[in-house]
Amino acid sequence: MGSIRRSQHIKCTPEKAWEIIGDPSRLHEWFPIVSCRVEGAKRWIHLANGLVFEEDIVLVDNSMRRFQYTIVNNPIVTQHLGTVDVIDDGRGECIAIYSTDMKPNVLALGIGAAANHGLTKVKKILEGTL
Repeated sequence: MGSIRRSQHIKCTPEKAWEIIGDPSRLHEWFPIVSCRVEGAKRWIHLANGLVFEEDIVLVDNSMRRFQYTIVNNPIVTQHLGTVDVIDDGRGECIAIYSTDMKPNVLALGIGAAANHGLTKVKKILEGTL
């Protein structure tokens, strides 16, 4: 299984970061997708190339600040679990961590690149430099 993990230190409180990172309907604000739609425990993300991915929301844990989802009903992606964590750094700021495990392995590389871009953007948004 392909596995990636990207992280970014963000100069804001974990609570403030979680408001945007932990909200499944706000992914398009910081991750490189065009739009997303959430209905119950389902989310659909729309890419610039016209592709749409259907996802099941596995977990939104506000106390742990963890969000998990899985890509479903996709003929190419045979296994997937994405996890986003916002961790208190103990100094009033936080670390955002985006990880993905998936098959086929090579697809994790694309998500890794997108996660790096997304975490960089959300850092700028939350630190007021975007």
